[in-house]
Amino acid sequence: MGKIKLSISSPDGKTQSLEVEGLNAQLFVSKKIGDEVEGTALGLQGAKLQITGGSDKDGFPMRSDVYGGVKKPILMSGGVGFKAGGEGKRRRKIVRGNVITDDIVQVNLKVLKK
Repeated sequence: MGKIKLSISSPDGKTQSLEVEGLNAQLFVSKKIGDEVEGTALGLQGAKLQITGGSDKDGFPMRSDVYGGVKKPILMSGGVGFKAGGEGKRRRKIVRGNVITDDIVQVNLKVLKK
């Protein structure tokens, strides 16, 4: 397992960036979007973190409605990974599933409580 860059958003609107590797990175493998992790392994004592998304090594974003750790094309009309330019516009785009695998290099988290 390589390095994972963590982007941690706090309730007051500030974002903290951390880079983890080794056992701390293994903590996130096989977790899904929406799962909660303890912040004590990352140096955030007493914090509970929720996974909100991420992206893989090629830059494809993770979506919560694509199941598994696969990369697949889906037809989108908006949401994560596609910004529709008007009403009724749809496009087939490649996105990553909702499970964190070894190919994920960046994970977005938010602080639930401290």
